[in-house]
Amino acid sequence: MQYVTDSILYAGVNDHGIDLFEGQYEVPNGMAYNSYVILDEAVAVMNTVDARKTQEWLEKVAEALDGRQPDYLVVQHMEPDHSASIEAFLQKYPGVTVVGNAMIFMMIGRFFPALSVGKKRMVKDGDQLELGVHTLQFVFAPMVHWPEVMMVYEASEKVLFSADGFGKFGALDVEDAEGWACEARRYYFGIVGKYGMQVQNVLKKAAGLDISVICPLHGPVLTENLGYYLDLYDTWSSYRPEEKGVCVCYTSVYGHTKEAVELLCEKLKEAGAPKVVCNDLARCDMPEAVEDAFRYDRLVLATTTYNTDIFPFMRTFIEHLTERGYQNRTVALMENGSWAPAANRVMKSMFANAKDITFAEPMVTVQSALNEQSREQIEALAKALVEI
Repeated sequence: MQYVTDSILYAGVNDHGIDLFEGQYEVPNGMAYNSYVILDEAVAVMNTVDARKTQEWLEKVAEALDGRQPDYLVVQHMEPDHSASIEAFLQKYPGVTVVGNAMIFMMIGRFFPALSVGKKRMVKDGDQLELGVHTLQFVFAPMVHWPEVMMVYEASEKVLFSADGFGKFGALDVEDAEGWACEARRYYFGIVGKYGMQVQNVLKKAAGLDISVICPLHGPVLTENLGYYLDLYDTWSSYRPEEKGVCVCYTSVYGHTKEAVELLCEKLKEAGAPKVVCNDLARCDMPEAVEDAFRYDRLVLATTTYNTDIFPFMRTFIEHLTERGYQNRTVALMENGSWAPAANRVMKSMFANAKDITFAEPMVTVQSALNEQSREQIEALAKALVEI
């Protein structure tokens, strides 16, 4: 049995059978669905798990309970990867009181139309639940990233149950060689990134709490150097670049745009760019490219004019950025067009509602293949990007 503290046990499960999380995010290292059991005069089980792992989770909960009966099931978030096992849990422990807010109970009715919840405890923002030594305080976190979400703070051991906040991709029985931030960043910008203002509001609430442990619904329990994680969330949710560097994202049909991008990357490195990363949007994991675009302070977009518009992968990529509030960046544009180049104009127009976007000059135009003029434009753009 895994212990978070002497009286808080980890009862989560790992899922290595899933290929796409939320139907779109590749998770080669699987996923963890986290659940916790608080042992006190009253016993609280914190959240359930995805339906794929119901039976395994029930067995882990029973092991943690060690013969005791749970008094409360606390539901923080109704997304099915955390709520799908509610009905099975109530069937096994019919005397338990389900704890949630008004919207959580509304969603329970919608996800489980045939389920009758016998005992309920409806809480409001700031309410507390006494378990004995432990006291749970409910901290509402609407739209981080669903409207019913609430975090829970346990004062005696200074534990924040952070719902989907501070989560990351990956099962917990796989060592992540890249460290916490890489897959946590991809998770944040893919799933939570649109709701920066709401995350900022929760961080302000968290600033008033004395936190020693963060227990998320995905990813590892965080117990050391919490300022590092909190600072990253502050940076991400305020849409500030995390590092200086150039993220280059492109599409290429016959290889000429790719050749232009490779020349740009070469010139950027020669000019002293601190970091250059390059993503072929037709072949890379697009959420990884989204992560890179938010990570660095400069972005280069290069694509072909396609059906008087832009190549579909590039359109999709820019939509991913703008719907997540992309801002406070320098963006450079490169287009290719054999007879009527229009990609730069189209790409620029897609950022019309984005805040604080500075477009670098020159905007590069390649007509079919590189020539002396477009090579000079690329060299000038590389110099301009490094001097920013």
